[in-house]
Amino acid sequence: MERFDAVVVGAGPAGSTAAWRLARAGASVLLIDRARFPRDKPCGGGLTLRAVREAPVDVSPVVEDVVDRMELRLNFGRTFERGGDKPLVWMTQRRRLDAHLLEEAARAGTVVRDGVRVTGLTEEPDGVTVSWEGGRARSAVLVGADGANGLSARSLGFTSSYVHGVAFEGNVRYDHVSQGRYGGRVVVELGGIPGGYGWVFPKGDHVNVGLGGWEEEGPRLRTELRRLCAEHGVCLEDLEEIRGYRLPLREPTSVLARGRSLVVGDAAGLVDPVSGDGMFEGFLSAQYASEAVLDVLAGRAGALEPYGPRLAGRLARQLWASWGVKGALDRFPRTTFAVARTQIVWRAVERLVRGEVSDIGEVHGLARPPLKALALLARAAGDPGRAYRGA
Repeated sequence: MERFDAVVVGAGPAGSTAAWRLARAGASVLLIDRARFPRDKPCGGGLTLRAVREAPVDVSPVVEDVVDRMELRLNFGRTFERGGDKPLVWMTQRRRLDAHLLEEAARAGTVVRDGVRVTGLTEEPDGVTVSWEGGRARSAVLVGADGANGLSARSLGFTSSYVHGVAFEGNVRYDHVSQGRYGGRVVVELGGIPGGYGWVFPKGDHVNVGLGGWEEEGPRLRTELRRLCAEHGVCLEDLEEIRGYRLPLREPTSVLARGRSLVVGDAAGLVDPVSGDGMFEGFLSAQYASEAVLDVLAGRAGALEPYGPRLAGRLARQLWASWGVKGALDRFPRTTFAVARTQIVWRAVERLVRGEVSDIGEVHGLARPPLKALALLARAAGDPGRAYRGA
């Protein structure tokens, strides 16, 4: 039986940065992942600048493209483009980003075991025992970071209040598409898939093409991906590494911590309902989780429960707004698109994406009237984010 202050299960962005923070603070940390690194992961691979602000380590070594322009289109018709003056999103690949963050966690003093599948988690009043084939470890606390389909959330009972989206994507090399057309630019196709959108994201030697929506849209996604490719002059047969995956979306009643265990990132369902992005939420949850863990280790708290309300409160207004926009796009796509394309709204979006404001409530001035118009559309669509207002 090995002993650690903390065990982190899952070495994605949230798990590795939580381990990094704990190790840097002097805790003994074991980080376990069933995959051998580097490994790939289904993901668009975009890091908004607000996500970069939350990352505790420099991620620039794995950035493959810097996006400063966004092109949005409704039903493959009406189009507008914004940006061009400052960076908005850093593009990377998960095989590179996750390996980089794992290396940084190890450099900070984390004991890393990749290629190790956790087979059991046993909660006890003063800690958790983690089992795998050929070994066990005892820790004062456990951080579950093994994603939407991982063992941690299921074993610890944190999955009862999630809904899911689904995405389908592939990569096409610049041999088949124009780098001049897509480099430095994100293309977003709205209005085609209920609960989602299509995208073209630039990388170093290829673009990532994909789409997502509500989970029940899964059977349609291959057909819709073919259509998306055709609109951009790409043959579906030229796509490589085609794969689908689920996107977990937490509900306000979701439990994020109990006793000596908590969940972060995708394991906690921390995906933005509009963008499908979970990088910002993953890094933020890792920060809040590590602070809660350190409070327990130092004797300032007896359990990890304060982490849940603190994180939920920080994300509440963002989730309320995001669910509202999602509902408005589904119900009133043309009107929502018309409001969103105004320069005033775009400037507010830029400030949010860059992390210059923490959420929509900090946007003032001329942007307020069109944002209120979006709020009215969300209310007319049933105000799907209303449950988060009191979170």
